[in-house]
Amino acid sequence: MKRFPLFVLLGLLLMVSCNEGKRLPIIGPRTTLEVDGATDTLYHSIPGFVLMNQEGIEITEEDLKGNIVVADFFFTTCPSICPIMKTQMLRVNEEFATQEDFRIISISIDPRHDTIEVLKDYSQRLGASTAGWDFLTGDLDDILDLAQKGFLVSAAEDSTAPGGYIHSGAFILIDKELRIRGFYDGTKEEKVDLLMRDIKNLEAEYFDS
Repeated sequence: MKRFPLFVLLGLLLMVSCNEGKRLPIIGPRTTLEVDGATDTLYHSIPGFVLMNQEGIEITEEDLKGNIVVADFFFTTCPSICPIMKTQMLRVNEEFATQEDFRIISISIDPRHDTIEVLKDYSQRLGASTAGWDFLTGDLDDILDLAQKGFLVSAAEDSTAPGGYIHSGAFILIDKELRIRGFYDGTKEEKVDLLMRDIKNLEAEYFDS
C-alpha cells in the first residue's frame, strides 16, 4: 500500500489559514489544463467512495457535495488520541448542528470491529447529533486508501501502536466541491477554535460569490 510522504503531509498541515476573513487555500495536488486556448486548474478533490453509516445507510461522496464537511479518521477502541478528538468534534457539532449545509463524517479505520451496530452505540453514548454527523465503516483497504490518497492523511495498521492502528489526528475541512481547504489538530482546543472560524470564513466565500 502506497503511503503519502511524510514531508508532504507536514507541508500540507502548514498550509492551514491562520487569518480570519482571508480566503482559505485549496490544498493538494493540482493539474493545469488547456481547453480551447484557455487555461484552467483542476484541483484535488475527495474521490468516489461507498461506506455505511451508523444507521445502516449508504453514504457516498455525492452525499457530501453541496455541503461544508469536517472529516476525521478514528476507531472506537482507540486508547490514545481519539477520545480527545471526539470531545473536540462535539464542540464543532454543537456549534453547527442547525446549519443545513454542514456535515461531519468520522470514518473508522477498524471496520472489523466497528460494525454498524458498534458505531450506532458509540455515537449515542458520545451524544452526537444524528442529523449531520455520520460515523462510517466499510472495507479496510478501501478506507486506508481513501485516507491517504483522498483525504491526504496517514492511516495504517500497526501492531506496535496502541490499539493496533496509527492515524492522523487531523480534522479535515472540505468545501462544497469536495476540495480540501484545511487541516487542524483535533487534539488541541485552539486549533479547533481556528477550524470553527475557518468554517465561517468558508461560508462567507459562498455567500459572497
